[in-house]
Amino acid sequence: MASNTSLTAKALEQLGAPRLAELLMEVAERDAAIKRRLKLETATPNKMAAELRKRLAQIGRGTSFVERNKLRPLAADLEALHGSITKQVAEHDAAAALELMWQFMDLANGVLGRCDDSDGVLHEIFCEACTDLGPLAETAKADPIALADRVFTALDRNAYGQYGDLIETVAPALSERGLAHLRQRFIDVVNAPPERPAQTQRLAVGWDSSRSFHEQEAPLRRRHNARFALLSIADATHDVELYMAQLDDEKTRPDIAAEIGLRLLAAGRGAEALQIIDAAELRNPSRPDPDWETARIEVLDGLGRSEEAQAARWACFARELDSRQLRAHLKRLPDFDDVEAERRALDHVEQFPQSIRVLDFLVAWKALDRAAKLVLRRHRELNGEAYHVLAPAAEALAGKHPLAATLLLRAMIDDTLQGSRTGRYRHAARHLLECGSLAAVIADFGSFEPHAAYLARLKFEHGRKASFWDLMS
Repeated sequence: MASNTSLTAKALEQLGAPRLAELLMEVAERDAAIKRRLKLETATPNKMAAELRKRLAQIGRGTSFVERNKLRPLAADLEALHGSITKQVAEHDAAAALELMWQFMDLANGVLGRCDDSDGVLHEIFCEACTDLGPLAETAKADPIALADRVFTALDRNAYGQYGDLIETVAPALSERGLAHLRQRFIDVVNAPPERPAQTQRLAVGWDSSRSFHEQEAPLRRRHNARFALLSIADATHDVELYMAQLDDEKTRPDIAAEIGLRLLAAGRGAEALQIIDAAELRNPSRPDPDWETARIEVLDGLGRSEEAQAARWACFARELDSRQLRAHLKRLPDFDDVEAERRALDHVEQFPQSIRVLDFLVAWKALDRAAKLVLRRHRELNGEAYHVLAPAAEALAGKHPLAATLLLRAMIDDTLQGSRTGRYRHAARHLLECGSLAAVIADFGSFEPHAAYLARLKFEHGRKASFWDLMS
C-alpha cells in the first residue's frame, strides 16, 4: 500500500541537520550536479568565486554537440551559476561578480552554437544574465573606458543576439565618457574599408570553440552588429543624427521614416520630421502603413497644423475603421461637437462593406443597439467561421438583444455543422444550448425561425452527426 506521507520542507526539518547532511552526501555522490551545487552553497565568498570560475571554464571548454535530452540539465546548471553570481558573490564583491558575469556571458556563443535551442531556453538564460551586467557595473564602479571596451568586444561577437539589451543596461555605468568612447569604436568599424574577397571568411555552419569568432564570422555580420550598437547608443544619448546615419539607406521605408520623424519631432525639428515622413515610399498610397500615418499625424500636431491632423485622423478612421484614430479625433473637438461627430462616424461605420469588421467595431465601441440592428439587417453576410468576433458579440448582446445574439450563435452552429468541423462540435453544442435559453426571453422571432423549428431543421439536415448530438444529451 502506498504511503500517504508527503515530502515537504517541514517534514525534512524534523530529520535534523546531521541526518539531512548524511542524506545529502549520499545523493551528492551519485549526482555530480548536486555535488557541485552543494560545494558552492557551502563555500566562502572567495572560494565560491574560484569554484564558479572553474565551472564556467569547464563549460567553455566543451566542444561536443549537446543532445536534446541534456539541454534541461545544462539549463539548470547555468541558472544555478547565474544565481550564485548575482546573489552570493555580488553581495560580498561586486567587482568579482561583474567579472564572473562577463565570463558567464562569454559562454553564450559556444553553448548556443553546439546545441539545438529551438525552444529558446538557453538563449533566455543568457539574455536575462545580460541585464544584470549594468547594475553590477554600477555597484562595482567600473571604469567607463574599460567597461566600454568590454561592451565593444561583447557586441562585436554577438552571434545569437544574447547581447541585445546590453547598451541599454550598462548606459548609466558607462556615463557620457564611456558612451562617447564606445560610439567612436563602432563608428570605426562601420567606416573601415571592406575586406578584399580573398580575406573574407565564410559564415560558419556551427560554432567551433577552437577558432575565434572573427575566423568564423563574415565582416558583413560585424558591420551589422556595429550599426545595431550605434542605434542603441543613439537611443541612450538621444542623438538623432547618429540614429539617422545608421538608417540612411532605408529612410524611405515607411516604418523607418516614421521612427526617424518622431525622433526629429522630439528634438524640436518638426519641419524636418515632416519632410522625412512625406518622402517615404508607400507601397500603397491609398492604404498607408498605420504606424507611418500615426507618426505623420503626430508631427502635424507638433507643428500646430491641427486641422490637417484632424482631417488625417478622420480619413484613417473612415478607411480602416480605426477606433483609436476616431477616439483621438473626438477628444480634440469642442464640447457638444463631439456628439454629432460620433453619430456621423457610427453612421459611416454601418455602411462599411465588411459586416464582420462593422460588428466588431460596434461591439467594442459599446454601440450595442446599432450592433443588434446590424445583425438583424445583415445576418446573411456574417461568416460563422469568424467566431473570434461572433462569440464575444453574442455574449455582449444576449442581455438586451437576445434575438440578435441568437442569430450570431446560429451562424457559428451552421458553419460548424455544414463544414463538419468536428473540433468545434463541443462549442457548437454549447451555442445551441444557449439558443434554447435565449428562446425563452424572445417574445417575437419575427421573420426568423423560432427555436423549435431551427432545432428540427438541424436534426433533419445533420441528424447523422452522432458525435455532435451525443454532446446534447
